Amino acid sequence: MPFPAGLTDRPLTRDDLPAVAALYAAAEQVDDTGEHHDAHDLAEYWFAPYVEVEHDLRVVLDGDDVVAVGTTVAPPTFRDAYAVHLDGRVHPDRRGEGIGRALLDWQVARGTAVHAARHPEAPGRLTVLAQSTIAGQEGLLRRAGFAPARWFQQMSRPLTGLPEPRTVEGVQLVPFDWARDEQVRHAHNAAFTEHYGSSERDRTSWEAMFTGQRAFRPDLSVLAVGDGDVLGYVLAYVHDADTAATGEVDAYYGQIGVVPAARGRGLSKAVITAALAAASAAGCASASLEVDTDNVSDAQGLYEAMGFRVRRTQVSWSVQLAPQG
Repeated sequence: MPFPAGLTDRPLTRDDLPAVAALYAAAEQVDDTGEHHDAHDLAEYWFAPYVEVEHDLRVVLDGDDVVAVGTTVAPPTFRDAYAVHLDGRVHPDRRGEGIGRALLDWQVARGTAVHAARHPEAPGRLTVLAQSTIAGQEGLLRRAGFAPARWFQQMSRPLTGLPEPRTVEGVQLVPFDWARDEQVRHAHNAAFTEHYGSSERDRTSWEAMFTGQRAFRPDLSVLAVGDGDVLGYVLAYVHDADTAATGEVDAYYGQIGVVPAARGRGLSKAVITAALAAASAAGCASASLEVDTDNVSDAQGLYEAMGFRVRRTQVSWSVQLAPQG
């Protein structure tokens, strides 16, 4: 489907990022997703080494004004299916004109082409992480052939009334150490072997998506170390755009895991408790995380027991792509 008359589209450039960040800020006033992005955040997400910028990122213009943005980003590693993540937003003043439908058509076509070009031998999956607060998004996705596949809870808790510190025999709880970054990557790959949509992160994607992020806070991150190995971890992030929008500092726990051989010893509670204490001592007001409701380790129950409460729900919608030989 073409874009409405009078509009043009072209590849996104770095010069567009301030205008796109302003578009997201305007949309958040209506959509209430709880997420905020500045131009630096968007640059990290979209100008990663594995993104073909001229082909994977698109802006829609009315004259010189950015009225919509769409992206198709596929991290290089995968397990069950090669995942292409579709994201974007239409300015709230321009919704209902068919821009979102045309943009999604482009994303589906581009995502299908990415799968065919990079990993045609494997199953593919186009995914959109949607929020019920964005009016019309569910209907748009259904009409395009997407189906709900997974539910993710966004959870948070205030940094008051913290749980008592926990100890595990033979294990030290220490702040993140850059000398152990590679150990943490391997521990993460081992911890998430059975998790939906996860994959063994290579060095490039690990840095681009995790510890190389501007928001990463090693001082608020905690490692559980035993016999010289990283057995568990909490990686924490503080996003400047969230702080600017809410006026409060939130410690977001992007990755939490325990290697399979060390489970059943209370390590998860120990590293999370230590991370909460570190965030509180640093002046953070809250801590947050996201959990798959079908998590194989019943992580949501653990987080609820540690004082986290569900604030929002996101749904992963997908279209499955068959291998092409």
